[in-house]
Amino acid sequence: MKKVVDLIRDHHNLIYRIGLFIVSIAICVYIMPRKRSFKYEPIEGKPWPHESLISDMEFSVLKSVEKISNEKQQVIDNQKYIFKLEDSKLLDAEKLLLTEMELFSKTRKENKPTLRSQKEHDQYVAKLVKKVNTTWTTIYKKGVIQNNGNINGRDSNYLILIDKGDGKESAYLSDFNTLNSATEIIKNIDIDDEDDSKELVDILVERLVQNYIFNPIETKKRLLFEQQKISKVNGKVSIGELIISKGELVTSRIYLKLLSYKKEFEGDQISSRANWFILFGQIILVSLCFLIIFLFIRAKRKQLFNDASAIKFILINLLLFIALARFSLVFSNNNLIYTVPFCTLPLVIRSFYDLRLALFIYTIAIVLIGWLAPNPFHFVFVQLMAGILSILTIDNLYKRSDLFISVGKISLVYFLSYLGISLITKGDIFGQDYSVYFFLMISALLTLFTYPLVYVYEKLFSLVSDISLLELSDTNHSLLKEMSEKAPGTFHHSLQVCNLAEHAAMEIDGNVLLIRVGALYHDIGKMENPLFFIENQLAGVNPHDELSSDESAKMIISHVIRGIEKAKKHNLPEQVIDFIRTHHGESIVHYFHRQYVKKFPELMNDTDKFRYPGPKPFSKETAILMMADSVEAATRSLPEKNAENISVLVNKIIQDQMTNGQFDEADITIKDINRIKKSFIKKLISMHHLRIEYPTI
Repeated sequence: MKKVVDLIRDHHNLIYRIGLFIVSIAICVYIMPRKRSFKYEPIEGKPWPHESLISDMEFSVLKSVEKISNEKQQVIDNQKYIFKLEDSKLLDAEKLLLTEMELFSKTRKENKPTLRSQKEHDQYVAKLVKKVNTTWTTIYKKGVIQNNGNINGRDSNYLILIDKGDGKESAYLSDFNTLNSATEIIKNIDIDDEDDSKELVDILVERLVQNYIFNPIETKKRLLFEQQKISKVNGKVSIGELIISKGELVTSRIYLKLLSYKKEFEGDQISSRANWFILFGQIILVSLCFLIIFLFIRAKRKQLFNDASAIKFILINLLLFIALARFSLVFSNNNLIYTVPFCTLPLVIRSFYDLRLALFIYTIAIVLIGWLAPNPFHFVFVQLMAGILSILTIDNLYKRSDLFISVGKISLVYFLSYLGISLITKGDIFGQDYSVYFFLMISALLTLFTYPLVYVYEKLFSLVSDISLLELSDTNHSLLKEMSEKAPGTFHHSLQVCNLAEHAAMEIDGNVLLIRVGALYHDIGKMENPLFFIENQLAGVNPHDELSSDESAKMIISHVIRGIEKAKKHNLPEQVIDFIRTHHGESIVHYFHRQYVKKFPELMNDTDKFRYPGPKPFSKETAILMMADSVEAATRSLPEKNAENISVLVNKIIQDQMTNGQFDEADITIKDINRIKKSFIKKLISMHHLRIEYPTI
């Protein structure tokens, strides 16, 4: 038991990281659906390269998307519009008509012509009223139908549905009047007197109402009902029936059979025993994928492996996009998986880490998600092409324009890759599932959410992105402004170191923006006691003259600790604070150590008082800064600044640092260091405005 406890104590960091991967594997396996996977991918228009396929189940053959679409269109073309009888409107109109006719009769009776007897005149008015009533009855015997725009230009024998409250019945369009036809009937009323005719026509026209009203809700319900009745299958395949022979051409008919068989095969209820085998298979495959990630990070990204927060960030992102893919399959349309912005994954990882890691994680993620997608090979191909392009076309995520341009390029790659696949599988530009193009465009647009996602991850995992680094590199930042005022010499030194380090980082493909920020802030600890550092001292004033050598060394060394404290107080990212910690590594303050040895020769090996606390640089960027800081400061003290002296000085300083093992922990090669030295020499010559001496003529 003690051995187990000791083992856990000695390797608890490794065990914790392994535990994170095991939990991630468990979550991923849980997300995966339990279903059998059809081992072939049918391609229409190509010969069947596999063995002959005989059905081991009875299944219905699905209709093609085009055929179902055509049948739905036929239903739309032949749909019957529903009109509802509104008796209340007609009754209201008749009441108004009755009132107006009573007023008309009364007025006409009072205005009897001189040559006409009262009896004859009353008969004449009664005759007019009768003609109006007869015309009204004639019109509403058929009724007036609302013209909703859908019956314009229809034949008179076009069928519609009438809802009279006790069910719907069919009727011809000719069985009804429209407002136009009813108006024509009124205008043709047989009245000799022109004035009476005009007045009665106006009364009738004004009182006309549509009593058969179009019902769009019921019409739409009926249309949907009719479309749902469309059969999605076209025949059946029996057990033992040959689906396709080896070498046979996959025609459109056979292709539908294969797709139908695949759907039935994968959707068929599986036994409890089969479910366990599927689960075991998923555990094996998912574990292999996560094991590869584990080994890659441990072997190639040691610094990242030692950061548990970074591992959690990568695993959470991986699981997040797998979960989004699984969620998209909850809906009936499996192509919705193409709306998930998978290209966001490599962009987010690239915002905090290097290109190689982003590509590696993205590839593993897409391979895993491919098990969820319909047509896995097609899905993996499309997503890999777009994802690889997305990170290759964005060097710096802090440039917003680059992200928009990348979205355009991703959209183009999506379109071209899916078009190419469709042309190969269909053998025709028509008959494709065009909805996939729409979903892919949505996915490309959703990639724009990379920016807010990066911000969230910065806060959750204490990471630093290029966007934050760009903000910190602004010399108007409060800390840099304070340094320029309190320690102007140190500020100028930091700018010079920044120029050297940036130039060197470009030469060996380091993180230029990160090293720029690290160089600007690496000496902020000198602000506490600026006059104790030579670059800030006034002529003839040196406070070290009043201190012993070990006390002076202590003051010099303390700027590292004070810099870390100041950086934390101002919430600088840990990645930037690392430059403050490591820019002197575990080196010795040689000047004061030599003075100390002169006084106490017997204590030559007592270097602890004069040694920086470390740690040593542990990345390319921190190693570059250590070199740049040393050579820039030393070059200032050169009595004669020429190309030869600078070259000798740079080589000597960096060689001493290598000899003292300052770069043992950094992932940097001798070749890189040689390129850095050449970069420093070239840049220092340029910075000190040295010219080549021409021979005397």
